[in-house]
Amino acid sequence: MSRLPDPLLRDLLPDDAPFGDLTTEALGIGERPARITFAARRAMTLAGGAEAARMLELAGAQRVALHAGTGAALAAGGVFLTAEGSAAVLHRAWKSAQTLAETMSGIATRAAAMVAAARRGDPATVVACTRKTFPGGKAVCVAAVKAGGAQMHRLSLSETVLLFPEHLAFCADPAAAIAAVRARLPEKKVVVEVGSPAAALAAAEAGADVVQLEKLSPEVAAAIAADLRRLPHPPVLAAAGGVTADNAEAYARAGCRVLVTTWPYLGAPADVAVTLAPALPADGG
Repeated sequence: MSRLPDPLLRDLLPDDAPFGDLTTEALGIGERPARITFAARRAMTLAGGAEAARMLELAGAQRVALHAGTGAALAAGGVFLTAEGSAAVLHRAWKSAQTLAETMSGIATRAAAMVAAARRGDPATVVACTRKTFPGGKAVCVAAVKAGGAQMHRLSLSETVLLFPEHLAFCADPAAAIAAVRARLPEKKVVVEVGSPAAALAAAEAGADVVQLEKLSPEVAAAIAADLRRLPHPPVLAAAGGVTADNAEAYARAGCRVLVTTWPYLGAPADVAVTLAPALPADGG
């Protein structure tokens, strides 16, 4: 799995130390050899470890070693990254690298939990995260979601077709609108969001490839799935709005093939323990 690009990672370093590290400079310890270790304080799915390692390299660290790969399930205490270098270099990169790994691992851990729950309901169910990432953080969130075993629902408005009721409010005939979209974009799937069983059936009969249920319960979703299976060509059923790890299994069992969610973004970062200390003589080789 590819990591985030160097230009993005480079930008994070001066953001935390735009005019140097005043504390390290005042203590006069910058030239002393040091070693840094990153470990999971609690069980987590790792994301951002490769990026943290690269940030240390970009700051000037040596002997940077990544001990666990992206998507790894780490137990509490599991070390995933070590590096050596001057105290100045390691102090400069420490918090930026730690914060990125914590943020990404928090998202990945929640995504992995949701994927596991969904697959208990139906192993074929897909967890798809929305484009509602935190502002400016799309690349970070996408990488973290993928590390957790989920995928993206929509990266942007530019590459997918999703008809909301707010779109269809401008169309006199929703079925004609779907047909027009299909004629103009024959290679695209047409997704229609609905908020009731009647609207779900109407969208399916109008030719939607995917019917996305907005804020309907698993019980209602199961009834809709049963109705749609009676059609000659039933659409894929997706659930959206309030879908979390707590109800993912229920939605999967109800027949929702895709679970659309923002939930992995909305929680605490993972807890990464960092040890930064003088290097022992043997560490310096």
